[in-house]
Amino acid sequence: MPLWLQYVIVALVVLLALWMFLRRQFPGTVRRLRLALAAPLVRDGRPAWMRRLARLIAPAAGGGAGACGGCDACGPEPRKGPPR
Repeated sequence: MPLWLQYVIVALVVLLALWMFLRRQFPGTVRRLRLALAAPLVRDGRPAWMRRLARLIAPAAGGGAGACGGCDACGPEPRKGPPR
């Protein structure tokens, strides 16, 4: 296996681990980051593929912060399946 391919694989694993850490430790920050990345892509005049990509990036719509402080942990039930 070429050395550059090994570096790419290691970099992808590190990025995935970083993303999982950020999602678990800083859910509010990750939500704001996803909104900031998706908002420019859904504006009028953007191609359809860009709008679809933005819908994939954007976090699920919540019911609002309410009285609990807005951590967004009261969303839909997690999927049933193998543990992460």
